[in-house]
Amino acid sequence: MSPYSISTKVLPEHIDDLGHVNNVQYLNWVQDAAHAHWEVLTKNYENTLGIWVVRSHTITYKNPAFVGDLITLKTFVKQSRGALSERIVEIYKADHQLLAQCSTQWCYLNKISGQMEKIPKTILDMFES
Repeated sequence: MSPYSISTKVLPEHIDDLGHVNNVQYLNWVQDAAHAHWEVLTKNYENTLGIWVVRSHTITYKNPAFVGDLITLKTFVKQSRGALSERIVEIYKADHQLLAQCSTQWCYLNKISGQMEKIPKTILDMFES
């Protein structure tokens, strides 16, 4: 499966007291990338789907980003089993310099009961296409 990509620009409100992108902003971008990818995957899906919640994030910061930098987020689902799915998001500068890499464990929940639910095969197939 090839990664899904989106791009954005670093804005002044993304900057912390050290003059570079705040760590929390990276997590916002990670969630934005996951959400955008999910929307693309499910845009033509008519059946009721469950919901995803984050169980954990592990993020490694490699290089700083600054106001005006154009960044690209690449994301893909690495593996899924049972109700859990691991999604990778890599964040790059326009010059292909890796800024951060995040592994997020997502948990699939039944939309009505809120209980963990095994990820349906139709969704697993979406992740592999």
